[in-house]
Amino acid sequence: MIDLYLESDRLIIRPFQIGDEEAMFELNSNPIVQKYTGDTLVKTLEQAKDILTNVVLKDYKDHGYGRLAVIFKPDNKLIGFTGIKYLPETGGESDLGYRFLPEYWGKGIATETSKMSLELGFNKLNLNKIIGFTEIENSTSTHILEKMGFKITKVDFYPGEENDPLKQPINWFELTKEEYERQ
Repeated sequence: MIDLYLESDRLIIRPFQIGDEEAMFELNSNPIVQKYTGDTLVKTLEQAKDILTNVVLKDYKDHGYGRLAVIFKPDNKLIGFTGIKYLPETGGESDLGYRFLPEYWGKGIATETSKMSLELGFNKLNLNKIIGFTEIENSTSTHILEKMGFKITKVDFYPGEENDPLKQPINWFELTKEEYERQ
């Protein structure tokens, strides 16, 4: 597996590990955090552990990369995740994603971790394209992806959600390695 450890002056980005389930529960059980994710709220610590083991750690094993834990150094706290994730349901594309506890919003962390994740994706993982998604109402994440150089390619349902009456179309973004290198 490629070294997935990244660091800046205020952040450590590292692979998730057993022991991170409580932080994952705090993040994914928060309705404010989950508002624009399309995911259901995690209701128990056991659910968080299951996601950690059978999704996140499995992604590392199966694909060599996935979502990464973000530690805010001043607080020595796991505050969310960032990273590039392989998505078989999109035909094998990889997407940039991030999610943070609300008290860390508005501090430039999503922008900072996105830059670090794109560097990893294009220069260490050698991806030729990275995609991203935002719910249409999520202007903050839309702005962050656009600031990173992503362009909206379509507005459509996430694969498999076309017939779900509770789901809405979302923004689909794309950034190629060539576009990234021109920035």
